[in-house]
Amino acid sequence: MTNVPQALLAPRGAFVTLHRDGRLRGCIGYIEPVKPLIRTVQEVAVKAAFEDPRFPPLTEDESVQIEISVLTPPEQVSDISSIEVGRDGLIVELGPRRGLLLPQVATEYGWDRQTFLENTATKAGLPPDAWKHPSVRLYKFSAEIFGDSFRPQEEKV
Repeated sequence: MTNVPQALLAPRGAFVTLHRDGRLRGCIGYIEPVKPLIRTVQEVAVKAAFEDPRFPPLTEDESVQIEISVLTPPEQVSDISSIEVGRDGLIVELGPRRGLLLPQVATEYGWDRQTFLENTATKAGLPPDAWKHPSVRLYKFSAEIFGDSFRPQEEKV
């Protein structure tokens, strides 16, 4: 890869979120920095469009808004007061279950810290108060967020 900025070659975790008419249309990502950012975004963009099991594959005629969240490495939380809503994303893990919510989710819904923790636990398939369990591992991370709109090109006659 020539002429690619060095920042895009560094391994980073990232998520691509697709919205259509203000509603979620797909979201897939990698938490851990396992590949260069440029490859991560390419892969998860395709997966968000065509492989998110919650939605049918994107069609050619759909207009979507694309949001890319580039993540910092997760850091374990020992004191929930260190979680800042609007800055931090959350990961809740218990056994094989893991749930993640990006930082912007809490802001979009107007959640406080406890509601954010409860919804992240629910995303992991756990009861809302599972984040209080002594065996639960909590992690926080931040994200640099980029967005744009994509509209299918008009066919030229």
